[in-house]
Amino acid sequence: QVQLVESGGGLVQAGGSLRLSCAASGRPFSSYAMAWFRQAPGKERDFVAAISWGGGSTTYADSVKGRFSISRDNAKNTVYLQMNSLKPEDTAVYYCAGSTRRVLPLGSIATWGQGTQVTVSS
Repeated sequence: QVQLVESGGGLVQAGGSLRLSCAASGRPFSSYAMAWFRQAPGKERDFVAAISWGGGSTTYADSVKGRFSISRDNAKNTVYLQMNSLKPEDTAVYYCAGSTRRVLPLGSIATWGQGTQVTVSS
């Protein structure tokens, strides 16, 4: 069973950038598609971005398309979320997720990280 730990969250100004990291351990990291989700206080968990096991295919929620970029380094067992042009509405806890599939679209989620807080000030 793979375990996921997020890092890189923090407080940033609107228009700024932040890079989140998700470190994996346990089962082979490179065998599965990975994703990022987020949840704002009092709201439902929303999909943000996903990447295939080989990193060649990505998909994004409409709300972040053109601003966020997901990537992975299988040699380092790490997936990243580069967040640019941040808006106050991006404020949320961001969760790393491991899919049951190797390719996109995402299947069910097999593993969740514990989350990292991102706060964007206006």
